[in-house]
Amino acid sequence: MAGEAGGASLGRAADKLFSLSGLFAVRKPKGPTSAAVLNLLKERLLAEAGVQTNGNKRNQVLKIGHGGTLDSAATGVLVVGIGKGTKMLGTMLAGSKKYTAIGMLGKATDTLDATGKVTEEKPYDQVTKGDLENVLQKFTGDIMQVPPLYSALKKDGERLSTLMKRGEAVEAKPARPVRVYSLSLQQFQPPLFTLDVECGGGFYVRSLVNDIGKELSTCATVQELTRTKQGPFTLEEHALQEDKWTIDEIARSLEHCTALLLEEPARKKLKTEHAGETAVICEDK
Repeated sequence: MAGEAGGASLGRAADKLFSLSGLFAVRKPKGPTSAAVLNLLKERLLAEAGVQTNGNKRNQVLKIGHGGTLDSAATGVLVVGIGKGTKMLGTMLAGSKKYTAIGMLGKATDTLDATGKVTEEKPYDQVTKGDLENVLQKFTGDIMQVPPLYSALKKDGERLSTLMKRGEAVEAKPARPVRVYSLSLQQFQPPLFTLDVECGGGFYVRSLVNDIGKELSTCATVQELTRTKQGPFTLEEHALQEDKWTIDEIARSLEHCTALLLEEPARKKLKTEHAGETAVICEDK
């Protein structure tokens, strides 16, 4: 009888899991790719529900996806769509995002962040806080930006970052229009500086920091990057820590987040601004 009760309990958990639908947010840790975080989340949920994942032992498909890649070295808000929520992920790509970035003056890397090989070193002693604040004004509003070579953008169906790691020659993508709603200097302790950025879809903070370095007649690279907000989802209030990646916690979060999305203004109807950036949906069949 105990076995039957356990089976019924797992059956209810599976039913609840496959009935989940909407958008919620998780806190992405530093290290894994956004896709790896999504796969781990999915594995946890399927295991909790007692659903077999090897072979074709089940008819139901758990639809889950994320609303925009966050660099492996970055941490913060990763918006996740589950069930019919996966169809809403395009909105997340086009909407605004907020980041806190720590940049380092005097060094440039091939990846434009701390994970890459140093490609250039230049003096930075001449740079003052006032210089940096003045330069930020040039990067606010509608600007043109060249995306990093190490990125999720694709060439002939393959990510630029994958091609680069294989040692293949990759041409820089042309500059494209991006929008910066606000950009402010929070701290200046040379060689380190901290920026708060609010931007639209298709924007790369790594490119911003690299361009700031050039504008200051030195070079700069991102040391740490945290996405603090995406759409209405904030890191402090809505992003679930890994220990909260359970069916019940996600169900509660979905209820809260549905109300949150209803409060969002009409700009939710924005179309994705850049075709090169796509929501990632994975169906486990």
